[in-house]
Amino acid sequence: MKKILFFVFFTIFGLGVTKAQVGQFPQMNVPDHTPMMNSTWEAIDKMMYKVTYEGNKKVYTPSYPPALKSLENKIVELPGYLVPLNSGRTHSTFMLSVLPVMQCMFCGSNGIPPMVEIFMKDGSVKFTEEPIKVKGKMKFNPEPLKGNAEIQIIDAVLIK
Repeated sequence: MKKILFFVFFTIFGLGVTKAQVGQFPQMNVPDHTPMMNSTWEAIDKMMYKVTYEGNKKVYTPSYPPALKSLENKIVELPGYLVPLNSGRTHSTFMLSVLPVMQCMFCGSNGIPPMVEIFMKDGSVKFTEEPIKVKGKMKFNPEPLKGNAEIQIIDAVLIK
């Protein structure tokens, strides 16, 4: 009987603490995000890495599956969230992600979300936490260790 009373007491106490914590911050607006996943993002998300060895060193080389490979050198439209590579208000080169920059990129069980590097054709994009959409030519970088991301959108223009 003591165990049951002990359990009930701590359950009620725990619920009270939880409500008190939530109740302390009713004015906090926890941002929700719009899902950006579409067929292009799904193809990008299928990219894998081939692991080889040079001596004792592991070398990771991008491997592009057929669904993704079919998009190479094609004009694509890609919605997403701007992730700056440099400080400043405007960006002509940046990463585009399916998740907002304010959301932890490494949390959860699914690992790092897919991202692509964007190179604007003319001008730049002002930083925003709202989703944007770009249109440009998809290119692959087979040697990302030498610089830049594995998947890039070049000559991009902002459509939204």
